Amino acid sequence: MKVSICTISFRHQLTSLKEIATFARANGFDGIELWGVHARNLAKTPLLNAEWLATQGLSVPMVSDYLPTDEDERLVRARAARLCEHAIRWGAPLIRTFAGARGSLDVAADERGAIVDRLRAICEVAEAHGLRLAVETHPRTLADCLASTRRLAEEVDHAAFAINFDALHVWEGGDDVVAAHRALKPWIRHHHFKNVRGRADLGVFDPANVYAANGRREGMTPLFSGALDYAPLLEELAGDPAVQASLEWFGDDVVETLARDRLDLQARLAAAAPLGAAQGG
Repeated sequence: MKVSICTISFRHQLTSLKEIATFARANGFDGIELWGVHARNLAKTPLLNAEWLATQGLSVPMVSDYLPTDEDERLVRARAARLCEHAIRWGAPLIRTFAGARGSLDVAADERGAIVDRLRAICEVAEAHGLRLAVETHPRTLADCLASTRRLAEEVDHAAFAINFDALHVWEGGDDVVAAHRALKPWIRHHHFKNVRGRADLGVFDPANVYAANGRREGMTPLFSGALDYAPLLEELAGDPAVQASLEWFGDDVVETLARDRLDLQARLAAAAPLGAAQGG
């Protein structure tokens, strides 16, 4: 498994990309997932790019943004094209977005159809740039549960459609995480790992709370201290070097938490890996 950190974890700190890269390399990470707004602002620093990051032994697996699905198709395509250009600069194979802004049970058939059309249009733009669109499993979107996510993939029906499998949000939606992963595996190209104290605390991951500098952080837990047991999923993924995942930490003590979670994840993957894989065979 290749494991990345997310620049969104440092959204409220005065931490440069160079400092983030130094930390990532020193703590055994393989890459840095770029938040879309960070990628846009880094465009003003041309010497920082995929080639520079490669000298640090790192890569960008995905540029994560929020492309509109309710605007005129020409505007959607233009926004998607600009995001693709940023991804290409960083050598990222994926751009990420959400499937709308309302849950699957709250969306009428015509609205769902319009979102599907926009996502397909974004896929066409991504494919033209040699990339894929990763739709994230997330509450209050059309990818809020297994049934709707699988249906969405079939409706979009495009080779550039992919899924960013956020394990906690799949659990939040009420599905068995391993069963959902197996069902969605043909489309999964990336994973987000995070955890929470309990279901009553899931509201801490509401975007408005995450983005707020004074937002609530109580209830966010290190990866292996929360309500979601990652052991079954890690057993499913262990030993596959092609798997890509990002540790998505939104709380305080960013450096300390990510460093500890990376060590813990490495140990658990080693314990879960088949004997041949653990020995490099």
